[in-house]
Amino acid sequence: MRPPLGRAGMIGQWASKLDREAMSSSFYTGFTRLCKGLAVVLVLGHVLLQIFPPALPYVALIPSRTIPFAWNLITAGYIEQSLIGVAVSTIGLLLFGKLLEPLWGSKEFLKFIIVVNLFTSICVFVTAIALYYITRQESYLYMPFSGFHGVLSGFLVGIKQILPDQELSLFILKIKAKWMPTLVTLISIATSFFITDSVSYLPTLLCGIYMSWIYLRYFQKRPETSLKGDPSDDFSFSSFFPEFLRPILDPITSLFHWVFCGRRSGSSAELRGRSLDATPLPGFDSIEATRRRERGARALEQRLAAEKLSAMGKVEGTSHQSAAENV
Repeated sequence: MRPPLGRAGMIGQWASKLDREAMSSSFYTGFTRLCKGLAVVLVLGHVLLQIFPPALPYVALIPSRTIPFAWNLITAGYIEQSLIGVAVSTIGLLLFGKLLEPLWGSKEFLKFIIVVNLFTSICVFVTAIALYYITRQESYLYMPFSGFHGVLSGFLVGIKQILPDQELSLFILKIKAKWMPTLVTLISIATSFFITDSVSYLPTLLCGIYMSWIYLRYFQKRPETSLKGDPSDDFSFSSFFPEFLRPILDPITSLFHWVFCGRRSGSSAELRGRSLDATPLPGFDSIEATRRRERGARALEQRLAAEKLSAMGKVEGTSHQSAAENV
């Protein structure tokens, strides 16, 4: 028979339970209005396909039909063909949005989704056409590409930029956010050898990571300035790879700067201190990059603390009400 708990033990047990309930409650709360609206769009898109299956060729990206149905480049990213897909996309949108939207602002967050979705679809279209000409397999022309996972992978790039040292849970592992895009890419490529229809999702996922990096690296307006991009060394393309590969990748990544900035630069020293239009850019300064990450971490801590206090208040109110009823 277990000995009765003392008053201190009962208080400690109740506090531990309260903390668990508060953290569990905060996990399911705090979702933004914009993310809830977009989640409804994803669910309605899936429901539309279940009720009207013939609508798939008109809303999904089918390379052979894209020329007459160019709107597919926009609609495909918001259409999930499977129940698992819509569940993962909805949960991912709500959780990532709760983290990124307060830091970027609703307008920039929505702009990121629209731009990354559009250019991911264009990239997938070009990839499918290229695969057809390389392999001569017509299946690449008639396969319906769709899903929000391209934008979800782009969110991981955004978290890498703002909170690179934030630990994220992946099953039983805790991984720093700066390695999540790389890890997701490696896992997706590895599993593609064992999944027959991997081509239906792998190009979208990889293009989503790549296009979101291009947007954040060269085109996103910084909220604290009127300048664009994040040219810091910590957010270079080679930073997605292990350090021993970076000397090989750095000369290759200088091509990106030549394409988007109109001139070739072979070293980060030449890039530092300039923006896309050759004006000084604080983002090139490692100090400014550190400040940006600190602002993101501070905003995250404040939001989590506010959610925890709110959840604890609700739990305490429920506990007091239950105690009053028992009395």
